[in-house]
Amino acid sequence: MEQEGIVFNIQRFTIHDGPGLRTELFLKGCPLRCRWCSNPESWMPFMQPGVYRSKCISKNKCGDCLEACPGDQVLQFYRGKPAAVDRSKCLHCLACARICPSDAIKQWGQKMTVEECMKVIRKDQGYYERSGGGVTVSGGDPLVQSDFVQALFRKCKEEGYHTCLEFVFYTDWSEIEKVLPYTDLIISDIKHMDSKIHKQYTGVNNELILENLEHLAREGRDMILRIPVIPGVNDDEKNIASTADFIQSRLNGKVRTLQLLSFMRLGEEKYTSLGIPYGMEGMKLNRKSFQKKVEKIAEYFNQRGIHCLVGTREKE
Repeated sequence: MEQEGIVFNIQRFTIHDGPGLRTELFLKGCPLRCRWCSNPESWMPFMQPGVYRSKCISKNKCGDCLEACPGDQVLQFYRGKPAAVDRSKCLHCLACARICPSDAIKQWGQKMTVEECMKVIRKDQGYYERSGGGVTVSGGDPLVQSDFVQALFRKCKEEGYHTCLEFVFYTDWSEIEKVLPYTDLIISDIKHMDSKIHKQYTGVNNELILENLEHLAREGRDMILRIPVIPGVNDDEKNIASTADFIQSRLNGKVRTLQLLSFMRLGEEKYTSLGIPYGMEGMKLNRKSFQKKVEKIAEYFNQRGIHCLVGTREKE
């Protein structure tokens, strides 16, 4: 039987996650719960309904979702429109999303075979060849579905496509080993060097992540690292210096590029659709002064001999 994965988004012609023009597939499932995450729909490794009540026609005028749902009082309404899904009762059958005529209930994720993904990928073969692009798989953390990524990347390499894997490294090395023979470029984050603070803001310690990064550096893998710069969390001088020390001493400077990603309030409506509180709700900042700080952080890394850029576009 052909390998099947759960994909929640496909972006064509992307230029931000790897060289050239790329097709990027986003897979569901992630072991981290970063407070600033812009893709909470990626967290769970299964398909889910999301509620956008402003789009609802109202249950009095429609009510198709209530008739389609096989559960008991799964959909919760307020003033005639869906307010939430009782996740403890939901069977994740997505019958409500499939029947909704106004997209008030959105299906997060769909099952796709390797061949179904390849049909999308092949559409842009000419663009890959002209731009030096290829295929990127992201998430969530795609290694939650490592067998699917292995099968997909194997097929990509058979057909001559450059492959890039963006993941968080919070997994056993055996899962990483599955995909390395078929992976040309790796992208990962360093969110914080202090393990306790890392756990406070992401839900997990950082030791396993850092160990896996060291392992990759020893193997000489082509790697881009990113720091999501979060004000008041990881933008202090101590953490920035510790990060530079780690890259130089424990990774032996073997990083193609270090990219700084400035914090943005993104994806809040997705949290609401899933009934999840947004972890950065109280965050307020002066965008102009914060951006200047990010640029100074980039200057510091470059002064330390680490090729660092602000943003995700690769430059020399």
